[in-house]
Amino acid sequence: MPARPLPRDRILLLSSLLGVAAAAWLYLVIAKQQMAMTAMNAMPGMAMASSWDAERIAATLAMWWVMMLGMMLPSAAPMILTFAAISRRQRQRGQRSVPASVFAAGYLLAWGVFSVAATVLQVGLDRAALLSPMMQTTSAAASGAVFLLAGAYQFTPFKNVCLRHCRSPLAFLLVHWRYGWRGALRMGWEHGLFCLGCCWVLMLVLFAVGVMNLVWVALLTALVLAEKLLPGGIHLARAAGALLLVSGAYVLATGVA
Repeated sequence: MPARPLPRDRILLLSSLLGVAAAAWLYLVIAKQQMAMTAMNAMPGMAMASSWDAERIAATLAMWWVMMLGMMLPSAAPMILTFAAISRRQRQRGQRSVPASVFAAGYLLAWGVFSVAATVLQVGLDRAALLSPMMQTTSAAASGAVFLLAGAYQFTPFKNVCLRHCRSPLAFLLVHWRYGWRGALRMGWEHGLFCLGCCWVLMLVLFAVGVMNLVWVALLTALVLAEKLLPGGIHLARAAGALLLVSGAYVLATGVA
């Protein structure tokens, strides 16, 4: 029996989510190229500007938020699509429904809060002279500690609880369902908090390897996708945790990040 084709609105929503994620990745590629050109054009022996005015802080916050959008939207797509399907059935029954974009906005708001925290951390590390021009920690001890923290977190009960919520879109929505625009925004926010609880330490690994190291950004994106979407995601998370622990031990033992 042939598989039923996806409804047109579902295809459009999925295409929109992936298109936004692709645009975010394009932004990151361009931003990295501009950063590399700035570093190359700097006079030899001259440190890059370390002053943090409002414009630079805003640009850094935008970078983090766009990066989170590109990394997290693909893995959030099943939850957003499930919300859209429930909302579509309500609309077909003549009930009040809410666009999936409202749910997605709540989700992205949660990662916006993380982006603010990451920006504050980056400013602090830079002022303490612990970041390179490519936004990588210059201390092997700090890098090793980040790897160990990220690896250990993968084995915590809190990680497991958050990951189970992220892996079960229908169960999450049935338990947390609220009506109206405010309810949809709150549900998106709550899902974003579970997602944040699942992945926030993994995002901090970027400070150890270089915030604009797009290879690592891609690897972490793939790991998040695998944890949330593939069978045995919790086991994949623990395997990744073991690799992070080994990496942290290596960095601390050798002093090489």
